[in-house]
Amino acid sequence: DLYRKVFVFRKDPSDAYVVLRARLEQPLHNFTVCLRSYTDLSRPHSLFSYATKAQDNEILLFKPKPEEYRFYVGGKFVTFRVPEGGRDWEHVCASWESSTGIAEFWLNGKPWPRKGLQRGYTVGATAAILLGQEQDSFGGGFDFYNSFSGELTDVYMWDTGLSPDKMRAAFLSLRLPPALLAWKSLSYEVKGDVVVKPRLRE
Repeated sequence: DLYRKVFVFRKDPSDAYVVLRARLEQPLHNFTVCLRSYTDLSRPHSLFSYATKAQDNEILLFKPKPEEYRFYVGGKFVTFRVPEGGRDWEHVCASWESSTGIAEFWLNGKPWPRKGLQRGYTVGATAAILLGQEQDSFGGGFDFYNSFSGELTDVYMWDTGLSPDKMRAAFLSLRLPPALLAWKSLSYEVKGDVVVKPRLRE
């Protein structure tokens, strides 16, 4: 249980990452990923990387610059332009629905205009899920200049699209539905220089 704790990725650039283990019985037709990050990086960095053997960017939350997020599904991406962060925690949720190809992006509890992405696609279930690095091959192939440096917390993944109420609940750290990956019962393994510390401020 990592309640009120954070992963601190201490080095920049870094070879460190955290492996997450999720129980996925079948491929995904819908999903939502949420996390909270705190960094002063201005270079590109990966937040959440879900790779299958067939597709290294099966699901990817990537920040190429401070005022932009990229959300990948099945190797294709949409871009969400955001105000440059005030050097504060940023909470993001990204959800996707295969039947419509609708990609939703929420920043700090507010929805951005929805975009179209990979309608009819299916996300593979046998995955390597990493925080802090972007995979260019299954479980590896890192470019350290895309690594994350800073603090990560409140990582969740669901096999459904969350309702607007639940998206806001995730931002506010309220009670959430059972998840494939849940911060309060996370199965993880640290690889390299990542330290678990109490959160300094709410």
